Amino acid sequence: MFYVGIDWAEAHHDVCVVDEAGEVLTRRRVPDGPDGVRQFQATLAERAGEPAEVIVGIETDRGLFVQSLVSAGYTVYAINPFAVSRYRDRHVTSGAKSDAGDAKVLADLVRTDRHNHRQIAGDSELVEAVKILARTHQSLVWTRQRQLNAMRSVLREFYPGALTAFGSDLGSSDALAVLGLAPTPEDGHKLTKARIARALRAGGRERYLESRARAIHQALQAPQLVGASIRSLAYGEAVRSMGRIVADLGQEISRLEAELTIRFEEHPDAQILRSVPGLGLILGARVLGEFGDDPTRYSDAKSRKCYAGSAPITRASGTKTIVLARRARNRRLADACYLWAFSALSRSPGARGYYDRQRARGRSHHQALRALGNRLVGILHGCLDHRQLYSEAIAWPPTLEAVA
Repeated sequence: MFYVGIDWAEAHHDVCVVDEAGEVLTRRRVPDGPDGVRQFQATLAERAGEPAEVIVGIETDRGLFVQSLVSAGYTVYAINPFAVSRYRDRHVTSGAKSDAGDAKVLADLVRTDRHNHRQIAGDSELVEAVKILARTHQSLVWTRQRQLNAMRSVLREFYPGALTAFGSDLGSSDALAVLGLAPTPEDGHKLTKARIARALRAGGRERYLESRARAIHQALQAPQLVGASIRSLAYGEAVRSMGRIVADLGQEISRLEAELTIRFEEHPDAQILRSVPGLGLILGARVLGEFGDDPTRYSDAKSRKCYAGSAPITRASGTKTIVLARRARNRRLADACYLWAFSALSRSPGARGYYDRQRARGRSHHQALRALGNRLVGILHGCLDHRQLYSEAIAWPPTLEAVA
């Protein structure tokens, strides 16, 4: 067997090949792209007869270079950079660091400790497409929320009447339509109920049009502190610009949702995921994309929970033992599981009962939701493992409820 460490970068990758005794056989730097892949494979061909004889360690599981390694038949392990940093400290106490040295560390790591790390799974092309779309969709949702937070901060500086009028619905079509028409307090005072109603209608509102226009008109007409006109105009331009960005992001999010829904429903696991309470089309697609569909990736429910970051960790020293949430985890998957648990509260009596029992034990709302999310991940693993749709009676048997 031959063990390869790759310290990857945008323009080039440092490669180190060692044998089973840890002796360095080859060190070289290859460029990114097709030439780099050819040079890498030529280097290994000088040593290994078959790709199965090569085990690779690298600090990422994404990118064309990694995909080419998996497609060529090499066994590839994605090593967390934090773990690599700690492993480096075992060999280098001076604090020295180099790309070539990190490649050697990765080669040694997969040679001796690969059983403690995750092998890159062979997910299907369809689930990879779902993952790309789901991550892009989620990133746009987060970007839109950041823009809304920035716009809320600006409005608080000079236009509190707008916050009174729209409250937590600042990103709604009503708010964006009216603020696009009247981005300053002076413009808001000039608006009539008829103009507001026309703006709401143009934004897509059909029901309760007059009552909503009346409420917005009253909020904008209420007395408020007004700053200098030049400063107000500058703020107004900022609000108008942010509003357009939020509106454009909303359109792109909707477009991606439609494409994501199509891809997700094409997947054979979609029906099973949709049967689990709390998993709709978008959350289900996120969960599927992050977990992947390689049936050999998770040996049991515990390994799936650990990957999700929902399984708690224990820190014990002497007579003191504490249980904590995991810090190192897939943030996107953890966010999806949290929302999944919250959504399941109103859709599953078993999930609601489990949450209530956690709260009765003194756990906070967030702690109880994390515990419920951990339980739901285990339930999903059982459904996928047995190729069976969710059953409330099987997931939450009376005996489990009595002890949980």
